[in-house]
Amino acid sequence: MRQPVADTLGLLPWADHAEAAQRTLYTQFWNPSQQIMNQASPCGAPCNDPYVYWWHAHTLDVLIDGLLRTGDARYTQLIGEAFEGARALNGGTLLHNWYDDMQWMALALLRAHEATGEERYLNGVQELWADIQGGWNEHCGGGIAWKKDQLDYKNTPANAPAAILAARLYGLLGDGADLDWARRIYAWNKAHLVDPETGFVWDGMNRLGDGQLEDGWHFTYNQGAYLGAGLALFEVTGEETYLQDALRTAEAAQTRLLDASSGLFPHEGDGDGGLFKGILVRYLALLAQAVNRPALVRVLRHNAEALWQAGRDPDSGLMGLSWNEQPRGRVSLSGQQSGVMLLEAVATLERQGLLS
Repeated sequence: MRQPVADTLGLLPWADHAEAAQRTLYTQFWNPSQQIMNQASPCGAPCNDPYVYWWHAHTLDVLIDGLLRTGDARYTQLIGEAFEGARALNGGTLLHNWYDDMQWMALALLRAHEATGEERYLNGVQELWADIQGGWNEHCGGGIAWKKDQLDYKNTPANAPAAILAARLYGLLGDGADLDWARRIYAWNKAHLVDPETGFVWDGMNRLGDGQLEDGWHFTYNQGAYLGAGLALFEVTGEETYLQDALRTAEAAQTRLLDASSGLFPHEGDGDGGLFKGILVRYLALLAQAVNRPALVRVLRHNAEALWQAGRDPDSGLMGLSWNEQPRGRVSLSGQQSGVMLLEAVATLERQGLLS
């Protein structure tokens, strides 16, 4: 991976900041013996046990961001190594107990196929997609289950990414069955887990087998995944309703989740929560590229400026879970990758001339 030049906010483009963040990810987290990113830095034992499959799907996504920005063959090599390492640590298979985790992996592999042209990634997508479809059942009126050993619990994390995947597969391969799946999954998610008054997305229902709605969990990644599904369906159908849904949820997410004083997206804990707002900013940035929304671009840039100026240790390059506070002690891969996603997203907006 090429060495970034020295970086100072305001003097060099966001592409250099994104490259510096990628360099930190590699130097602080890459494990050459296992061919994965360690799940914490410093690692120590047992930072990769238990192995958190879905974090490594987002490793692939982040590396693909770097490849698309630079065209550097080193990223292509790392994507291949990280793919094989992730599969090996998952017992030599891409299949998994959690349907949502497999969806994130399939989305990353689909992007890897489109970025590199390598068929092994598309083969992985098709294997995963066939298994994911088996998660649909009629508990709660439809929807894909969260995991194979709890088929009656339905949530946004196991449905919105599946709708994105099905829509993108239709866009690539033209199989009408995939579009039917995308529409059906999205319609179920919208009918059951989206506030009809605001467009804010709820997490799940029937988690405890009592039919109750989990409307008290206000997570950034639910908003990102659902608006991403609306955007993906709009892009392959041209139907304005999907775009308006995405815009409405984006507005609700900002209204509900941005801190009123700092203008930043929230700290949602370490572990899995560290990845949540990275997913939101990825799909907000895609929405900002699809429509003219200068206010949304300003929100993303403001969060990136806070992260670069206050949330990143300038010596180590490690980033905090709060984007205006430097990390203290051990840093999780999940939180670090969210920071890289944000910087790559703003670098993309910069490259497309959308930063104001």
